[in-house]
Amino acid sequence: MCAAWMVMVLGVVGMVWGGYPMVTPTVGQIWPRPQMMESRDTYMVVRPDTFSFKTVGFDCDILQEALKRYISIMFPTSRSSKAENNQPWRKDQDFQGYLDELQINLLTACQDNPQQHMDEQYEIKIDSPDAPGEGAIISHSIWGILRGLETFSQILIPDASAYYVNSTQIRDYPRFTHRGLMLDTARHYLPLAKIKESLDLMAMNKLNVFHWHIVDDQSFPYVSTAFPDLSKLGAYSPAHVYSAEDVAEVVEYARLRGIRVLPEFDTPGHTQSWGPGQPGLLTPCYSNSAPDGTFGPIDPTNTNNYDFLKTFFTEVTGRFPDHYVHLGGDEVSFSCWKSNPNITAFMAEHNITGDYSKLEEVYITKLLDIIANLPKKNGYLVWQEVFDNGVDIANDTVVHVWKNENVPAAWKNELNQVTSAGYNTVLSSCWYLNYISYGVDWYKYYQCDPQDFDGTESQKQLVLGGEACMWGEYVDRTNLIPRTWPRAAVVAEKLWSSSAHTNSTDEASPRLEEHRCRLLARGYDVEPLWPSFCSADLN
Repeated sequence: MCAAWMVMVLGVVGMVWGGYPMVTPTVGQIWPRPQMMESRDTYMVVRPDTFSFKTVGFDCDILQEALKRYISIMFPTSRSSKAENNQPWRKDQDFQGYLDELQINLLTACQDNPQQHMDEQYEIKIDSPDAPGEGAIISHSIWGILRGLETFSQILIPDASAYYVNSTQIRDYPRFTHRGLMLDTARHYLPLAKIKESLDLMAMNKLNVFHWHIVDDQSFPYVSTAFPDLSKLGAYSPAHVYSAEDVAEVVEYARLRGIRVLPEFDTPGHTQSWGPGQPGLLTPCYSNSAPDGTFGPIDPTNTNNYDFLKTFFTEVTGRFPDHYVHLGGDEVSFSCWKSNPNITAFMAEHNITGDYSKLEEVYITKLLDIIANLPKKNGYLVWQEVFDNGVDIANDTVVHVWKNENVPAAWKNELNQVTSAGYNTVLSSCWYLNYISYGVDWYKYYQCDPQDFDGTESQKQLVLGGEACMWGEYVDRTNLIPRTWPRAAVVAEKLWSSSAHTNSTDEASPRLEEHRCRLLARGYDVEPLWPSFCSADLN
């Protein structure tokens, strides 16, 4: 009785007793769902021992690394060693021959680095009417080729002795250009291996922005050459840091997968770990007219601090090739500023009256001017408070909406206000994956849409996409992967696929179950969605 009631509540088809899963997974379906796909019952057979990629267009290091990577993904050693690959396939009326070669046709030269608005369109043809018995991935961009390789790996269906792939035509492209995952490495340090594992999973779900919230109040693991004391005195330990070589390794690993690395250094709040390594940076807090030994946000009245910020961000933007840097600007507590007589005197001298948000505006304005005039002329993202507080921000600023997870009307209104002011935006409010609950909780992620607000079509075009966020207060290397995945995959499909094809959790459930099993079979400890089993559970 209880089990049957559970099935009714979840709205999925299946049983939870007698050896049956609650959701029966699809076979050979693609996640995230492509924009356009036609598939027939006819098929071609792929034999791991004889299959190869053939580049027929432009070539580059990103492509060659991807081809090697996807051979390993498609044909795990454990499976290939068991497969009787030399035995002929059982031929029936739908058998269209052996696909021993997949053409990779890159139509233009490779770009060096992924970037905002990069072209990720691709086309796949397997035994198509205009090329029977052949297979190809075609794209004008290396980034499209990467997405096409992931899709091809998912339509391969294993059989006892080989794999088969249906006669298929796919034309695909993302709905949004900004499809991100934010990881927090300050509350708990994440080893490089786990960051790389996360990047692998991002690529397998066609996410393209790794938002690296690298430092915060609790620790400063980023090793600065210009200011080595920041990590020496601000990290948890000398072992819990990211050197310049580590950063370069992450950036390169992401680049090869078509993923931008967006670093975040949040100021003026969330900076307690900065203080020990940079005396004079933080504001001394007062009690009973005397310093009480505690510190608040960055001191906006100390002119030396702006020299520090210019040097620091020059280094940061030199290490991270992306045009954008995330500057934070959220959750600034004004109590320490209010207590400090030097701050009060500065405000009076500069005729800064009213709310202390005006003082924050002074700081943010100077910081934004610094970033805009660095050697690389960087752009920036800010959390929504910067916009809400009326700071004068550049036209190309991206406003990151994150508040009011449980109040959709509030974040929808925020999107309306930001876009009506002409700014690009990304949404995270409804995709905070660190908020967990018992039971099936991914439905709410699938029902969230970044363009579902009361705005004009031109406003909605200013929505670049969104990010799933995994804050690290209760997440470290032990639970990062299972807590993030496959829930982040839900966000990935909402940001890639057509809104017309992603409005039913009932339709998505069997495909998501297959995708979860797929990721598990690839060696990633992604958590279950409901009572179920995968063949990979036995490995």
